[in-house]
Amino acid sequence: MTAVQAGISTREAEVLALLGEHLSNAEIAARLFISVRTVETHVSSMLRKLDAPDRRALAQLAVEWGRAARGGDVTLGLPAPVTSFVGRAQERAALAAAVTTHRQVSAVGPGGVGKTRLALAVAGDVAPEFPDGVWFVDLVPITDAAMVGATVAAAVGVGEQQGRGIDDTVISALADRRALLVLDNCEQVRDGVAPFLERLLAGAPKLTVLATSRARLMVPFERVHPIPPMSLTGDDDSDAVALFLDRAAAVGSPVAAEQREQVAEICRGLDGVALAIELAAARLPMLGLDGLSGVLADQLRVLTGGARADDRHRSVRAMLDWSVALLDPADRTLLHRIAVFVAPFTVDAAAQVGGATMDGLARLTEQSLLSATPAPGGMRYRTLATIRQYGLEQLAASGELDGVRAEQLRWCLAIAAGLAQDPKPGAGPWRARFDDVADDMRAVLGWAVTAADHRADAYALAVALANLAFTRNLIGEAQQRYEQAAALTDDPYAAGAALRQAAAVAGCRMRGDDMYRLYYAAAETARSVGDDAGTARDLATAAATVYRFSGTFAELPPAGEAAALLAEAQELAGDDPAASAAVALAECGVFSDTAEADLPEAVKRAERAVDLARTSGDPLAHSAALDALAAVQCWAGDTFATAASSRQRVDLLAKVPATPAAALERTNALSEAAESSVGVGDLAAARRWGEQLRDLPLLAERGDFATSRLLLADALAGNAEGVLAACGRFRDAWGLSGGLHTPTLATAAAAVAMIHGLRGDETARAEWLGVVDELDVAPELKAGYNAVFDAIVLLHEGRADEAFALLATEPDEMSEWAIWVWRHWYLAVRAEAAALSGQPDARDQIAAARPIVAGNSIASAHLDRAEALLDNDSSRVLAAAAAFEAAGSRYQRARTLVLAGGDHAKQGVAALADLGLAPSTP
Repeated sequence: MTAVQAGISTREAEVLALLGEHLSNAEIAARLFISVRTVETHVSSMLRKLDAPDRRALAQLAVEWGRAARGGDVTLGLPAPVTSFVGRAQERAALAAAVTTHRQVSAVGPGGVGKTRLALAVAGDVAPEFPDGVWFVDLVPITDAAMVGATVAAAVGVGEQQGRGIDDTVISALADRRALLVLDNCEQVRDGVAPFLERLLAGAPKLTVLATSRARLMVPFERVHPIPPMSLTGDDDSDAVALFLDRAAAVGSPVAAEQREQVAEICRGLDGVALAIELAAARLPMLGLDGLSGVLADQLRVLTGGARADDRHRSVRAMLDWSVALLDPADRTLLHRIAVFVAPFTVDAAAQVGGATMDGLARLTEQSLLSATPAPGGMRYRTLATIRQYGLEQLAASGELDGVRAEQLRWCLAIAAGLAQDPKPGAGPWRARFDDVADDMRAVLGWAVTAADHRADAYALAVALANLAFTRNLIGEAQQRYEQAAALTDDPYAAGAALRQAAAVAGCRMRGDDMYRLYYAAAETARSVGDDAGTARDLATAAATVYRFSGTFAELPPAGEAAALLAEAQELAGDDPAASAAVALAECGVFSDTAEADLPEAVKRAERAVDLARTSGDPLAHSAALDALAAVQCWAGDTFATAASSRQRVDLLAKVPATPAAALERTNALSEAAESSVGVGDLAAARRWGEQLRDLPLLAERGDFATSRLLLADALAGNAEGVLAACGRFRDAWGLSGGLHTPTLATAAAAVAMIHGLRGDETARAEWLGVVDELDVAPELKAGYNAVFDAIVLLHEGRADEAFALLATEPDEMSEWAIWVWRHWYLAVRAEAAALSGQPDARDQIAAARPIVAGNSIASAHLDRAEALLDNDSSRVLAAAAAFEAAGSRYQRARTLVLAGGDHAKQGVAALADLGLAPSTP
């Protein structure tokens, strides 16, 4: 079958192709400039059209179709070579054999010898052996060893996920793939590559890695494969000569047959180093063979035996010395200065940092010392790694390196300021602009932190890069940069601000331990300058973190530690509004964990926290206090008040500027607003908040959390199509996250299991109930929603006695966190089960539930339907069906028609079938 035969649209085909590259929905959306929701719609459509069970099957199908279209070739993530590959037939075959035999092969040799070109050629040769993909990762731009995993992730198309580091995300993504990863230029970040590779190869047993490096990586799986210079045997028909002849012809200077011996002599003088040969051939139109021979002989004689380089590098340095010596002084200076760029750069960037002109860059490009590539924003230039390293050495030797780096630092700060002022931060064009300069920002920051005279600018760039990285959704790097900024400034107030930002980002990453550590560090910074109010605020916030975000801690602090922090904060707060609000919030959490807690006092404390937060004028503090109030209202069983407080949080945060702290609050508020709306039977609002939660950029790579509230709303409405479309993303994302254990995810998984039960698919239902068990939520915390979902399935199947038995426990006897927003549903479904199973007190149960659920249109319709069935009043049963439809509960409306009997039952069965659900037993 082809895409056309399957009815796949052009846009769907584009999405399918990117699925074959194992890109996330967020990355596909960015690539195609469409929304994440649109991508999800296309994926759902293709699952139906192609009868595919899940996203992984679609990705495999994309690979197979692509392979068929190319006559069986595997899709390669390899850069297209701009020149032909010449010679090295034996080395190419030997390296290919090594790659197909060993887990990790290191192609080791001196700079300029041709390791990269040979690795690319071999990767293309062996690609059919790796059906899950071949990727090329260029490590040249990387100067920070900690960024190796992030660079691999970018090449593979894996985004960072909350709750885990980028290295772990990459390992999970490649865990079961038979793929080839080509890591180029490992030597400069060997300390980062080696530990990353060791973990990657242990966690991805089917993966093969081909690395190029100037030295072995010293990892357990490594098979070292030396790459020698090009063959010089055979004189004028050697591989080295063949390369020179090919490149000379390419620049319009073909060599006559009688001159090949002279070419062989030049190649021998260059020791067969591929880069040197290519540069020499490029000079042929200007110098001729005689000129090349003369310059080469002179330069080699000067360098031979010197202490400037070891034997491995001597030939490359010689080549670079004589090549650069041919330039005029202005071009030579320019070549050295632009060596500070680690990523492709524009004319404007080179002008600001190195004083470049278009003509100067053009001359260097003509001399093969730069490569030029057309790009949307104009031509971009890049230096080869060896030439860049050479240029940096020359700058250092002349004493100019710090000055040029300082110019680059000023340029980076200006670029960062421009990105920060962009009216559409995070959008596709913005992302491209950031990605173009990010590596240079990182590199110059690495220099600036060691330059005492530029410490202030280093701090400013670290903060700017942290802000930009957060906007780019690189939240792991954002936290790292904020912490780096805190360590770079001597201003305790600036350090404290950076630490608080880092703490908020840690919260966005679901790293509660880091949040706690960083808020405590901020408190210590405030304490160092005698800022009692600031110390109190940060200590109290650290204490509150233990309770508000307890589910994100790998290990909670020792018992009593948070209370001790709060006690100290209470002593220091004084009458400072912000500190008082933070202390009041922490008191809500600490108090709820004490044995003497009682409901009236808890309400009083929460209301006081809200008043103080409102007075402080900080909307984020106000939102956090409303969160505490909603928790107390839930504890008190006031579901409507809980929903109102949660909605108030969402409204409050709607216009708050986007910061890490605001993103954390907004994520939490939307999640709780969606769930509490379910609690009061407002499925439309629940779906609205769920959609907003799903579309948050912060959750682009956390499809489990992002879709959890939407799955819940759709399941209760009977929207099986929506649930089936989203549950695959949920499960895949949860697996990639490392299997985080949170009640929110367990509720969503149980809702999916319910839908499969209503579809009559017991196998799928059992699988999803297994996911609920894997989430490892304490039984007492899932008793409420589990009983509701299971009872709905039992009632659908006509097993009312079993449903009633399942709901026997009184809500007041359950944990407040178990009954949470489920009180109305629990009471309504239980009363209906009592009526349908003929319980003698059924009418009493219906009457007792009415005042509690009054205002909840769905729960009230349940009670109306149950009472109408007891009275055998078909008109009231049909009125309940209308009430369910008005409330957006299409499933309950269809089931009510079945319960009404007669012709209405036929309509109900048809309605259930339209929903993709099995017939209901009256």
